[in-house]
Amino acid sequence: MRLKRNLFLFSSLLLITSQLTFAQGYKVKTIVIDAGHGGAKSGAVGSFSMEKNIALQVALKLGKKFEEDMPDVKILYTRKTDVDVEFHKRAALANDNKADIFISIHCNSMPDRRVVTGYKTVRGKKVAQYGYVKNKSTSGTETFVAGSHRLDEQDVAIRENADIKSEKNYKQNYDGYDPNDPETFIILSLFKNTFRDKSLKLARLMQNAYTNDNNRVNRGVKEQGILILQRCGMPAVLTEIGFISNPDEESYMNSASGQAEIVNAIFKAVHTYKKETEIN
Repeated sequence: MRLKRNLFLFSSLLLITSQLTFAQGYKVKTIVIDAGHGGAKSGAVGSFSMEKNIALQVALKLGKKFEEDMPDVKILYTRKTDVDVEFHKRAALANDNKADIFISIHCNSMPDRRVVTGYKTVRGKKVAQYGYVKNKSTSGTETFVAGSHRLDEQDVAIRENADIKSEKNYKQNYDGYDPNDPETFIILSLFKNTFRDKSLKLARLMQNAYTNDNNRVNRGVKEQGILILQRCGMPAVLTEIGFISNPDEESYMNSASGQAEIVNAIFKAVHTYKKETEIN
């Protein structure tokens, strides 16, 4: 009950604040770049690298690109080193600094696939034996915005939100939020509506840039109950820049040329978004 009450009050405040902001004119003045995971929270793990390190490398290069090519915009980072930053502090940094865009950078991963490895006879009957193999073929980029959708479509949200369970006092920090309870995604959907359209616009521009400029597989824009996006009081996206479980994409995301392509695609998307959405 306390969770529902607090979320209702906070979502109402966000709605009022956003209406005043957009009535006065919308400008992209501050961008927060969030490198996913960090410290003891490695995120997804590939054959030779970890998500937290790739995300940080791309985040720092993206920030440098903004600072050089868009010097009128203030760039803030949720982390600049390999440290753990709690989810609520990442969102608070953006909210406290009245950021206009929040970009969270992550790597995707596919779970191992269950396959039949053989058969054995048990009491005269043929019984299948199962094992697990790495899913190395799935590839591409996808970008998420805050949402709820159906409970059976929350796999990414559950995976990304799981980090909060390792945070000290996470129940107090997140008003009783339980990352294992998909029903909380429905309650948290109160947060999404205020900035939904602008978040979707930015996410689509990112996906288009990945596909058109970098020839990446486009897995689309999706709405899920990702907690860090739900708590941001501004247009916010979480972009999965590739599958670390895919050897080719893992190499691509670790290479200087691959990271440069990713950075350029995100920068182009933000530049276009800024030009098309700013109100004089």
